[in-house]
Amino acid sequence: MVWIPLLLVASVVTAVGCVRLCRAAIAAGGTGGGAAGAGGLTLGEAAFLAGGPGRVTELALVSMHRARRLLLAHTGWATVLDTSGGSGDELERAVLGAIGPEGQAPVPRLRPAVATAACVRRIEEGLVARGLAVPGAGRREVAAGLRAVRGAFLLALVLGTVAAGLVEEGGRAPVLAAFALPLTASGLCLLLARVEPYPHSRWASHAGQRLLAGLSAEDPLTALATRGPAVLEPELRAALGRSRGGHGVP
Repeated sequence: MVWIPLLLVASVVTAVGCVRLCRAAIAAGGTGGGAAGAGGLTLGEAAFLAGGPGRVTELALVSMHRARRLLLAHTGWATVLDTSGGSGDELERAVLGAIGPEGQAPVPRLRPAVATAACVRRIEEGLVARGLAVPGAGRREVAAGLRAVRGAFLLALVLGTVAAGLVEEGGRAPVLAAFALPLTASGLCLLLARVEPYPHSRWASHAGQRLLAGLSAEDPLTALATRGPAVLEPELRAALGRSRGGHGVP
């Protein structure tokens, strides 16, 4: 029975990881107080809840492109078409500021600049205050829980293989059956974390997800905000998704 200590280690690590992930997910999903869910969502708020700062950036770029204030080329470059200052929208000003005086820039360079802009942080802070978004600490704890469960799964797999090698071939069946328990537990936790139905988002609390689910996707920009670039035409998907930097022109 030299394999039993290995089974105990795998079981304890798996239990700790699964409990940590479940507690983090419950705490993150239940974020907020009495104001949770109050009021509607702007497009920027919906984009943040569905896809975080990156989705807000994509929404701003496509919105400006459709308004002919910006040209998104399939090569992955953004070129300013209207320098008049527009409507004064904060997100638009953040995009124009990230592009700079040259009037064009690669989209991959714009993403981090716009995603970390003060106006995007204010969107997050407002949603967290309303109980619709998961605070940064909650997202980090969920991510840490996922890493712990993945590690537990791999550890159980390794220890199970080692334990099976420590016994004779005829006695391996009970060993494999015993290690199937921690493997199944950690595997189910990982599976559940992956197959949450739409609008599951690591950014939105349960209240935020309910508001997202109530939004109509008939409007193209609303569909982009809630479902991402997959709803766009191929040229715009290429403009947003192509990793291209360096020098050159669109």
